[in-house]
Amino acid sequence: MHNNFFALNRVRHLPEMLYRNTKLMVLENYYFNYSLITTTDKPVILFLHGFMGNIDEFQEAMELLADEFSYLTLDLPGHGKTEVSGGDKYYSMPNTAQAIINLLDKLKIAKCFVVGYSMGGRLALYLALHFPERFFNVVLESASPGLATETEQLERIKRDTQIGKKLTRINTKVAFSDFLTNWYNQAIFGYIKNHPQYHQMVENRLQNNPQELDKSLRFMGTGCQPNLWSKLAQNTIPMLLLAGEYDEKFIYVNTEIAKVCKFAQLRIIDGAGHNIHFENTLTFVKILREFLNYTNPL
Repeated sequence: MHNNFFALNRVRHLPEMLYRNTKLMVLENYYFNYSLITTTDKPVILFLHGFMGNIDEFQEAMELLADEFSYLTLDLPGHGKTEVSGGDKYYSMPNTAQAIINLLDKLKIAKCFVVGYSMGGRLALYLALHFPERFFNVVLESASPGLATETEQLERIKRDTQIGKKLTRINTKVAFSDFLTNWYNQAIFGYIKNHPQYHQMVENRLQNNPQELDKSLRFMGTGCQPNLWSKLAQNTIPMLLLAGEYDEKFIYVNTEIAKVCKFAQLRIIDGAGHNIHFENTLTFVKILREFLNYTNPL
């Protein structure tokens, strides 16, 4: 069975939020589903979701920050209602990053803040290091600069290819739900399944198309993204690194980033694993507000 179930399902069950204030921007090989909510004289925060997320990943946080900031959100390639044409290479990090810069240009956003979670954090770091003139600062939640050695990259690509094969075999909502159950058994997610909104989060993840997620994983996964470790010392903008107290892997990774990355500071967030903004939204927003207002250009 092809992915017809998911093509229908994601239209029928998408959260109501996605139908409000969302637009389609056609940029060469990308059909971006995005939302730009602006308030006069309020700087823009670009929010980049994680793997299997979508445009409303940061909705609760955005609502709490709305009095002080404008915000731009979008479905990244392979996710939500964004579509890609012209070949699989357009799912890659360099091409996606350039497309986001083109989107900012079209929207006449000369400079903004950027906040990225996990996969979106890796993309945010790439943007900050390659287009520093476009960002006031960057917040990386549970992110990494990729893998430092070719051996590590090849091992990760092998693992992600196996996960991708599982995704391509999914053709029912039940099978996708089982995949997500196993996904959130990973140690990095800590006690996320105890969260009262866990099942709603899973329901939102189910709106994605597994065939498209496979492409995202294979072409913008940690194993195939550019190794950014060597570029960290070149960073020129303020950077906030966030890791959850139950996420030992990313505490270690971000501790290493902070050692070599100029202008970077690390905060360990209590009561959270990998998905900090979901598990401890109030603390996440409090820290963001402090950091962004400290560097607010207005």
